[in-house]
Parts: sequence; structure tokens; C-alpha cells
Amino acid sequence: MFKKMRSLLTGALISITACWWDGIIAFTIASPPLSYTVRPSPTTTTTSTSHSWGWLRPVRGGMSPLSSSSPLAPPGLNKITALETTPVEGMKPGTSGLRKKVKVVRDGLYLHNFVQALFDTLPPHEKKGATMVVSGDGRYYNREAIQIIIEIAAANGVGRLWIGKGGIMSTPAVSAVIREREGGVAVGGIILTASHNPGGPEEDFGIKYNMGNGEPALEAFTDAVYAATLNIEEVQVLTNCPKVNLDKLGVTRVGDMVVEVIDPVQDYLAVLKEAFDFDLLKAFIARPGGFKLVFDAMHGVAAPYAQVVLGQELGCPPSSFLHPDSKEDFGGLHPDPNLAYASDLVKTMGLLPSGAPVPPSADSEDVPDLGAAADGDADRNMILGKRFFVTPSDSLALIAANAEAIPFFRDQGGLKTVARSMPTSQAVDRVAKAKGLNCVETPTGWKYFGNLMDALALGGKEEYNPILCGEESFGTGSNHVREKDGLWAVLAWLSVLAHHNPEGDAPLKPVSAIVQEHWAAYGRLVMEGERGRGWGRLLVLHGRWSVGGCV
Repeated sequence: MFKKMRSLLTGALISITACWWDGIIAFTIASPPLSYTVRPSPTTTTTSTSHSWGWLRPVRGGMSPLSSSSPLAPPGLNKITALETTPVEGMKPGTSGLRKKVKVVRDGLYLHNFVQALFDTLPPHEKKGATMVVSGDGRYYNREAIQIIIEIAAANGVGRLWIGKGGIMSTPAVSAVIREREGGVAVGGIILTASHNPGGPEEDFGIKYNMGNGEPALEAFTDAVYAATLNIEEVQVLTNCPKVNLDKLGVTRVGDMVVEVIDPVQDYLAVLKEAFDFDLLKAFIARPGGFKLVFDAMHGVAAPYAQVVLGQELGCPPSSFLHPDSKEDFGGLHPDPNLAYASDLVKTMGLLPSGAPVPPSADSEDVPDLGAAADGDADRNMILGKRFFVTPSDSLALIAANAEAIPFFRDQGGLKTVARSMPTSQAVDRVAKAKGLNCVETPTGWKYFGNLMDALALGGKEEYNPILCGEESFGTGSNHVREKDGLWAVLAWLSVLAHHNPEGDAPLKPVSAIVQEHWAAYGRLVMEGERGRGWGRLLVLHGRWSVGGCV
């Protein structure tokens, strides 16, 4: 069922202007200046017919008035201290949060300032007694940062924090927990991640905020947080805060706040099981004709999720996993799932660093049938076949063309919309045109896909769900959460393979054949040499060539 959006921003999205051009809808998104001081915090159910989305909470089946998410722990002996501070330069968030070197974040009150500015920006009713999620991708400084956030959250009146065991939770899993756990009571979440950037004492750290609908905060909110960092004078902290054991499931009282360490996988797994046919995928992986998958977690947060989803649930053996454990420094790897950095997987799949196939040899049969990788926080993906590289744009287009293989789309009457970021190729556009789907081009940033997913709740007139979204930077996902999702993409490809291989004992139709059949049906968009500052684009359609976009 489509979930209505509860935005933290009053009128954050006031217009969605659609322009139709050659089968593509281009959206213009307008946001007014924010003010968090003029809206009163409701204490009772409102009977007004007007809607202020910040007063409402998403739950299965509709909207309910905002209220305290759970009984607070008995009052403790709180010792709240105001630490004097001054503004620190360089706190303007980028496309998806704030990313800095660890040594910058650890210096003085840098992290304290940003977190306090975030709490200062939230309306009072989004803090007092509320439930929030706090977790990260497990990179260096993750645990220390969580403890600091606990101290500040408790001092700012938060009622409950959900933290993944070990302090880790993938970015799509955080979105799932915000939206689904206890019916969607969380007001938002703080995610500690620098995504695909390296980790370690000399490397990168990041922090971002996700809204109550599970999507990354819009610019109106992040701009308000940045403005707060420029005027900050003090940070509220609970100075007698106990150290929370992040490695043990359970509840810890922290002053008047409850910290609950939760299983970081189960809520997310439940969402995936609603989207895919796990019994079918398990049977496909065990097919008599043989099938071999290899997944590279790149020592990122995807590791425990892959072990549960692909290993325990779908039956992939231990040999299926590369770099299968999470590490603070990602094992020295650059956790970006592409041909350059996922070199071990690329070699395993019989490919050269360029993506070209290694010539077949006597050991060709040892090459797996499907290879996949995820980045540090498990929201990006790379898909490889046996000696075959699938570009992100082709991956998006092919999933769209085979959407009937995915129960999430099929059970809702079929895929309705495809959306891509502006730099992503128009390969998916051709699928949309052929199948009569909405086709939307957005600015770069997953938050804009979230606007489409929640268009009705934001005052729009059209329902775009179920929707398939993708971007050129190896991001793929749908409206099952409000983030791109690396493991979702892997399960989508397994579903496509199972769809094209209904006879378990027949020879496997490989990834390469499925993609080549797709090209034959829809054409192929290829990059042909750098021309000036851009790239020349050629679309091959049954032997005909056209420069530029679709023909």
C-alpha cells in the first residue's frame, strides 16, 4: 500500500511542474524559505481539514496524529550541561549530507556543533519524547560518534533511540526501519556514512539526516541546519551519560531517554521479502542445471546483510562471498563498486579492469554466472555477468523491461513509472516508451526520486508508484524504501535471471544473452570517445546509428 509522506518541512515542496518532451517528464521542484518558529506543536488531535505534514506520522493504512512514540523510562538523575561553542567553518551539507576527513570531525566540538544544529532545526514536537534511528556504515570513528550523539539526543529531550547492533545499519535499512518498525513511529534518522569514500583514521567520515518518510533530507532542511551552525553558541549534553554497549541487543536507560540496540537486518529483510519471491529465488540458486553467484561486500556494511539475505535465506554457500566481513577501514579498500575499485570481483568474473572480457581458457567454467558488489553503506551496486559488465544505465533499463519478474511491481498491477537522474543515459526511456510508462528525468540526488514516490502526499495530483529509479553512479531502487538499495538490485537481477530460466535443468541463459536480447529489442546506448567536455553518444538500433538521444 502506498504510504503517505510525513515531511519535517512546512511546505517543503510547493510545486511539482511536469513538462512533457519526447516521452520524458522533467520536474521542477520549488521550495520556500523555512521557518520553524511559526508553527505550533499540536498536543491533541486536530480536526482541521487543512494539512500540515509535519504534524502527521506515516503508519500502515494511513496517517495518525503525532504523539509520543513510547512510554519514557522513569526519570533519571539528569546532569545536562551547556557546552560553550562557536561556529566552525565548512559545515554546509552536500548532495547527501556532510562528508569530511575523520581528523576534521574529531577536532574540538565539530561533530557536537553539527548534531546540536540539527536538533535546533527540528521543531520541538519532533524531539520531545520522539523515536529516532542512529546508526552508520561501521567506518572508523562510528562508535565514538554514536556515543556523542546519544549524549546530545538525551539532553535535547529525545525519548528513544534505535541503534543497530555494533552501531551499524545500511543506508537502505535505516530507511526501512524509519518507515516500518512499529508501524513507522520514528521521526527520522541520523546516518553516519561517507558512502563509497574510503574509511580509516586518515580517511573520510560523514553524517546525514533522513526524514520521517525515510528519504534524505531536502535542501530546505539541510540549508536550515547549515544556517544554525553559523549562529551556534552552545551544545546541550548529558554529562553523566552511561556508555551504551552497542554489541548487545537490549535497552539502556540514558537519563530520561531509552536507547534500544536492535537487530540491524530483520526490519529490512521483512521489506525485501514483501518485494521478492524468496522461495523462487532460493530454488533458482539451487537449480539442477547449476548456478553460481559471488557477492563482494568490499568489507562494508553490506557484509552482514548479504550473509543473511543471500546466505541464510537463499542458500548461497560461504564461497559466494568476497571480503565478507565489515571493517572500520574497509580492509584498505576503496568501497566503491566499480570496475576500478572492485578489482577482485572483476577478476573473478573473467573481466579486465576496462570491463572487456578475458579470453576464454580452460578454467572458464569456474567463472560465476552472476557477480555483484555494494559500496560502503550498501546503497550502490555493480552487476556483472560471466565475462560481461552491465553498465548502470543498462541495468536500470533491463530491470524496467523485465519488471513483471519482480512481485513488488507485478502485485501492484505492474510498473507504472521509471525515473532516472539527468546524467543517466536514455536507455530506460526507450523501455518506457515501448511499454507506455511514465518516464521522469530528475536532478542528481536520490531525494528527488523520493519526491516522486510521495507526490500525492506532497500535494501532487498523480500517483507514480510503483516506480523504478536509477542513476549513472551505480544507484538503483524503488519505492520499497526511500533510498537506493544495493541488495535490492541484486535480488532484482536474480529475479530477472529466474524469469528467463524457468526450466531448472536446462542450460542457463546467461546475463550476457539477456542483455544482448534487450539491446536487440530496444537499442543500445554506448559512449564513443570524449568530445570536448562531454561524451559523444551513439544509439545502435538494428544496425541504424543516431547521434544523441533516442530515435
